[in-house]
Amino acid sequence: MTTLASASPRTRRRPTPRLTTKSGAALHRPWWMPWLWCAPAIAAAVVFGVFPFLNTVLLSFTNAKPLGGAASFVGLENYTRLLGDASFWSATWHSVLYALVVVPLMVMLPLLLAVLVEKKIPFIGFFRSAFYTPVLASIIVVGFSWQWLLRDDGLINGVLLETGLVGEAVPFLSDATLVLLGAMAMTVWKGLGWYMVLYLAALGNVPRELHEAASVDGASALRRFVHVTVPGVRPTMLLVGTLTAIGSLRVFTEVYALGGATGGPGGEARTLPFYIRDVGLDPVTGNAGFGAAASVALFLLTVGFTLLGQKISRGEGR
Repeated sequence: MTTLASASPRTRRRPTPRLTTKSGAALHRPWWMPWLWCAPAIAAAVVFGVFPFLNTVLLSFTNAKPLGGAASFVGLENYTRLLGDASFWSATWHSVLYALVVVPLMVMLPLLLAVLVEKKIPFIGFFRSAFYTPVLASIIVVGFSWQWLLRDDGLINGVLLETGLVGEAVPFLSDATLVLLGAMAMTVWKGLGWYMVLYLAALGNVPRELHEAASVDGASALRRFVHVTVPGVRPTMLLVGTLTAIGSLRVFTEVYALGGATGGPGGEARTLPFYIRDVGLDPVTGNAGFGAAASVALFLLTVGFTLLGQKISRGEGR
């Protein structure tokens, strides 16, 4: 018997090549080079964001005038006066009411619209373009169009009078409540197409397998929407709600277009931006420090709405 003994020679292991995290050019790049590329964006954020904010906060503790001049430190006097001003609370209520009405509509209506136009049917591109058209129009043009629709001799009152639904023209532009409601409707109408596009992008990321599995289990279209679509686009809903809340609290142009420079008859439809303009920028009676205090209050209100939206979203996600 011949025994074959196989002696396995030692095999040399090839050294593992080192993974370099930097290219040859990066090795010789100065440490400050990335900061140089970021410098324009950082400078713009500081000049147009951080500095105006800090200047507004400091200004709120003074009695500065809109046209300049000597200003003295008054401490919390502007904030104390602000809390005791009934006009401030009225304007704050109008801004909060605006957000409470517009935000739910802007969160749900564009989502429903996106679900409808997501389907692959003939001429769907035309409908998508039609729904997006108001976004392209200037807010001033939209304001004049709505003013023409809502005035006493406008299209809507003409139709209502011709059909006998009302006996006299509805005062859409001379009643404070109707001015606010008209401005809300204009905001929703103009923003539907924009947020529809955001929802269309989010719907594309919802797995089709979930809808198919729910259909196999016998779920109706409504249940699929509630239990599949809505959870899949919840982050986008939070984004839309946050952006809409910020825009609603700062609304100015829509109310100005329908209610005039005073913010409705006698200023009864004024929102916080109107109040800030009136008390802080009037060249004769204005107080820039007091207006800055109102601006800080608007900022805190906006932050509060944003945090509330995030808390509600986290609570629903559990």
